[in-house]
Amino acid sequence: MQDKFNGELSGKIALVTGGTKGTGKAIAERLLEAGATVIITARNTPEENNEKLRFISADLSLPAGTQKVVKEILTRYGKLDILVNNLGSSETPGGGFAVLNDEDWEDTIRTNLLAPVRLDRGFLPQMIERKTGVVIHIASIQGRLPLYDSTLPYAAAKAGLINYSKSLSNEVSPKGVRVLTVSPGWIMTTSATRMMERIAASSNTTVEQATQGVMDALGGIPYGRPAQPEEVAELVGFLVSPRAGYLTGTEYVIDGGTIPTI
Repeated sequence: MQDKFNGELSGKIALVTGGTKGTGKAIAERLLEAGATVIITARNTPEENNEKLRFISADLSLPAGTQKVVKEILTRYGKLDILVNNLGSSETPGGGFAVLNDEDWEDTIRTNLLAPVRLDRGFLPQMIERKTGVVIHIASIQGRLPLYDSTLPYAAAKAGLINYSKSLSNEVSPKGVRVLTVSPGWIMTTSATRMMERIAASSNTTVEQATQGVMDALGGIPYGRPAQPEEVAELVGFLVSPRAGYLTGTEYVIDGGTIPTI
């Protein structure tokens, strides 16, 4: 498996949060292919078991969950070289600000902002001590292009994550740790595909028409389609590799041209 990437991550210990499905799963498999030892976390056991990926069950929206992951990894491996904060979700109802309560906001911020902050705090000291490490924050173009009708807390949390990531990089890059942000647009995960199928069935249209409808709601995707999880994973795989050794403090947007400004 290591031939394609010359084992460029051999000897590296990597953690990918939300790594059991979708983009997180693709990222975990990409790092594994490059030779890393990869740990994944999620609340639920992976639907597809990959014995080469080490799984830790944890609810990272809670302090106890992040503490569990940090303790287990550092106890077993003694270090973490690559942290990919991929976990993110939006489960708030549509309808704008008026339908959202404190619990909607707090749950979203805990998952999308505080979970990576806590994991960074847990793993950064040993990276700084060793003067090496890479932290990737998976944000979203909604940090710049919010969809207020249905994902207002998510967009606000991701904007906060982007700002935090830049500030953190300014602090720890001089100490040998690279911090980067990846902001994807719409990704056609298995969950997104199922959603398109539900929309198509309820509106008596085709999946292709449902997909086009979502792209239109985003203002269009010049590339003509959503991203595939593997395309985002390939970008992350490059960013954590030695080939990207001078890259830090930067946000990388991968959206097929969705954001209409420079």
